[in-house]
Amino acid sequence: MSVLSLQDFGVKRGKRQILRGVKLDITAGEVVGLIGPNGAGKTTLMRAALGLIPSQGRSSIAAMTARYRGRAAAWMPQSREVAWPVDVETLIRLGRTPHLAPGQRMSGADQAAVERAIARMGLEPFRHRITTRLSGGEQARVLIARSLAQEAPLLLADEPTAGLDPAHQIATMQTFGQLAAEGRSVLVSLHDLGLAARHCTRLVILHDGGIAADGAPRDVLTPDLIRAAFGISAHLQETPEGLIFQPLEVLT
Repeated sequence: MSVLSLQDFGVKRGKRQILRGVKLDITAGEVVGLIGPNGAGKTTLMRAALGLIPSQGRSSIAAMTARYRGRAAAWMPQSREVAWPVDVETLIRLGRTPHLAPGQRMSGADQAAVERAIARMGLEPFRHRITTRLSGGEQARVLIARSLAQEAPLLLADEPTAGLDPAHQIATMQTFGQLAAEGRSVLVSLHDLGLAARHCTRLVILHDGGIAADGAPRDVLTPDLIRAAFGISAHLQETPEGLIFQPLEVLT
């Protein structure tokens, strides 16, 4: 079942065409890594797919009303700023907002979703701490948990591992894998191609305004594609622990 479908999709900013002719379908149970150089349009694609900025063509989610979008997809933007000095649990509870009518109180099922999100991100010791007093990496984990509490079929996460230490980077990607195993899907933009290679079931490379490659990590991370999109060489190896990708040098 498709949780996001983009058809002949594009985004224009002023006179500049950022994306054009994008066709992308994400189905249940996938962790799709969106990769590409700076300025390729990764954030733009996700924001436009959600209907947050104007676009051309068709997005199955942008076509929904705002209320139903919040139930169809959870969004974790790249910006990590927390505006209010609320405790961690209160912030995570905001993830249940799309499921509540105006003025409606959270049910036991809503609180259970919050508890699952807290447990997934290992935030029980932080539950009553003020979010604005946490480190940047800790705040990032709280914001991921808020998105997880939404329990939408699709999670779109823009650079969710940025600012996290290696252990929490790996744990976050493993959490996304668990969501996929449960039948949900994740579209995640990443600059760390090593994490993308090991933890994504599928990779999509954005380059020159469109999709340059879409497929399994071992099929996408080829020397020619990596050279064309990123201007680097890299080492790719299959191991018993999974696929290993290591950038080597900049190519002139």
